[in-house]
Amino acid sequence: MILVAKRIHKISEYFFSEKMRYIQNLENKGIEVINLGIGNPDLLPPNGVIHKMKKASEIKEANTYQSSIGIESLRKAISDWYGKTYKVNVDHEKEVLPLMGSKEGIMYISLSYLDKGNQVLIPNPGYPIYSSISKLLGSEIIYYDLHDREDWSPNIKFLEKKNLSNVKIMWINYPHMPTGATLTFEKLEEIVFFAKRNRILLVHDTPYSFLLNNQRPLSVFNVKGAKEFSLELNSLSKSYNMAGWRVGMIIGKKEFIKNIIKVKSLMDSGMYYPIQMGAIEAMNQNSEWFKKLNIEYFKRKRIIWEICDRLYLEYRRKSSGIFVWARITDFDKNDREWSDKILKDYHIFITPGSIFGDNGKGYVRLSMCCPVKVLEKAKNRIFS
Repeated sequence: MILVAKRIHKISEYFFSEKMRYIQNLENKGIEVINLGIGNPDLLPPNGVIHKMKKASEIKEANTYQSSIGIESLRKAISDWYGKTYKVNVDHEKEVLPLMGSKEGIMYISLSYLDKGNQVLIPNPGYPIYSSISKLLGSEIIYYDLHDREDWSPNIKFLEKKNLSNVKIMWINYPHMPTGATLTFEKLEEIVFFAKRNRILLVHDTPYSFLLNNQRPLSVFNVKGAKEFSLELNSLSKSYNMAGWRVGMIIGKKEFIKNIIKVKSLMDSGMYYPIQMGAIEAMNQNSEWFKKLNIEYFKRKRIIWEICDRLYLEYRRKSSGIFVWARITDFDKNDREWSDKILKDYHIFITPGSIFGDNGKGYVRLSMCCPVKVLEKAKNRIFS
């Protein structure tokens, strides 16, 4: 018998992967399921992006291996994009590393800076991949609690009371997934100074910066001195409807990037050249792109609020990103059981909040990645 590696027992299959198989089985039986669970953009990328990709695919060198660090024009476009959107100066030669999706970056950063037994600060609720990768590497997870009463932001005074001597990395993610909460500059500054005092590598994961965000998009590097001990992950997946393209990036000082390249160069042979050219075109869009995108998402958000009202869910109207985070008003309700019941009764899939951590219990998350007509159909399935 061939035994699986022991580390596999520390993780489980990604919730959505397993759930999508179940939904597919329902659809194979002729049951139409409306999926409000996954943040998979259904809209097209900006005009010209696909054209640029097609044109680039006709170049002879397009089908050859590419550099693990991306073509220079892509790194330059990322640098310019950061200057334009975040008002942050980034050296495209030394401080930018393109990725095939930011999930890849979470793995590479962890492989570069975590040894077995190191501790990692991970938000609860938060993106499950932070935990899964830490478990695979044998790192010890310290979950820091996020609560509605504290606007889903870290309680730094409480964290300061902990023994942090073995903490190597702290993950933060704002606008926050799954809650849609944002940080003020003052709060971000407080987190940065906390990481500096305790010699922790702070990693800010910020793929939702431009979506229904009522404040100026914040980069961790807006805080003076943050580049010395911080990294930032970003992505074009949600901002430009390019999830399947797998284009992300790590921004950080050259010493950090150099170490991460050691890992990345062993894992891939570069991003497909036409995709890099399409990504450049996307980042060349002006602010009108986000205005139009947010008008569409706000239309959808209003319908999701109506769905929440019909399901007696409580939610904040002031939130960012492409999800609505809502509380089940019946305190006795298990969010997973509630989600399963909605799927059974109305054939609508809504993500249970507990998959994001214990502090997500009693909450659910609804995605805006469905056309208005589909959202109206979902709403009409639910009797008021």
